[in-house]
Amino acid sequence: MGRIAGRFVRVEPRRRARAFVQGLLSDLPRKNCWTLAEYAGDATPYGLQHPLSRAKWDADAVRDDIRGFVVEQRHDDAAVLVVDETGDRKKGAATVGVQRQYTGTAGRTENSQVAVYLAYSTPRGHAAIDRELYVPRSWTQDPARCRAAGIPDTVGFTTKPALAARMIGRALDAGVTASWVAGDEVYGGNPHLRTELERREIGYVLAVAHDHQITTRAGKLRADALVKKLPKRAWQKLSAGAGAKGHRFHDWALADIADDRPGHHQLLVRRNRRTGELAFYRCYSATRVPLSTLVRVAGRRWTIEETFQSGKGLAGLDEHQVRRWTSWHRWVTLAMLAHAFLTIVRADEHARHPRPNRLIPLTCNEIQRLFIALVVQRVHDTAHRLDWSHWRRRHQARSQDSHYQRQATQA
Repeated sequence: MGRIAGRFVRVEPRRRARAFVQGLLSDLPRKNCWTLAEYAGDATPYGLQHPLSRAKWDADAVRDDIRGFVVEQRHDDAAVLVVDETGDRKKGAATVGVQRQYTGTAGRTENSQVAVYLAYSTPRGHAAIDRELYVPRSWTQDPARCRAAGIPDTVGFTTKPALAARMIGRALDAGVTASWVAGDEVYGGNPHLRTELERREIGYVLAVAHDHQITTRAGKLRADALVKKLPKRAWQKLSAGAGAKGHRFHDWALADIADDRPGHHQLLVRRNRRTGELAFYRCYSATRVPLSTLVRVAGRRWTIEETFQSGKGLAGLDEHQVRRWTSWHRWVTLAMLAHAFLTIVRADEHARHPRPNRLIPLTCNEIQRLFIALVVQRVHDTAHRLDWSHWRRRHQARSQDSHYQRQATQA
């Protein structure tokens, strides 16, 4: 918190932000301004709502501080920048960026809000270092709706790959050292993102669809058609990294792509050893690298899924109940800070203390429990609990009355 203290104009919002982050690191079953304020000992949620909406501080500057903190603590010349989007299901139509759209969180089309994140991934840990909210065309084509949600006039429709390119460029321009970029099919299938990465001479291993067109000396072929022409000796059994159940072994093969541009362009193919299912990756590197390196980078892509899981489960990344542009960016930034704290402490503990006998290494979940019990545990009296019960019921009664009145008016 001392690292971001200078981003706040006044001391009161800074203290509120500290209480906010401590609440995000708590074991509350639900994390919103109501529960965080009760946990902090406040009489109402208005104090913790203030840093999200009206207080003067720059969420983008704090984002830069988080990026610097993570990269400084987990610096690795072979780091991988991993990009991916995640969706949060939302009700109604007034929350910024919400529309019916596909979200991997639900596995189907839902009324949801989608954001693109950039994670800094090394063998010693990984954490999100940037975020961009995806604003669909249905919003950007409705200026009145955008103004109601506080979206700046300078924000127009931008595709997810373009948001990813913006975040990657921001990180590289800030001096982040990374050798590779990884992402799924949404980003691998976008030629503009690939061209931008090649211009910066940063390697990538980006997933592509099975019908992705590959240029070879024999002409253009679909990726799945090209695989059928590979000889048996082209396949090698390699591990994409350790998972929860041990090393993730697959069969891998590599084919060259005919491309006049500088660098080495290749198609990486992964085959499941049990089911035979195939996955395809478009690869680029300024200099030729071995197959094992490309496999390692492809395996690092899954770390952003772990980042989403722990960020949502431990730091309330997806539990924001805010509607406006500024409030969303501030909530998500503070949640990224809370999660980065847990991941850095975990990595430091693993580096300083070898794994004890008959014990697994400390996890982020266990570090959170210890942090709550040893550092920030609060015990409130009965009066505080009863006051909050009365406040919630009074607020819910007002909401219920307003809802019934609106229904009667519409009828």
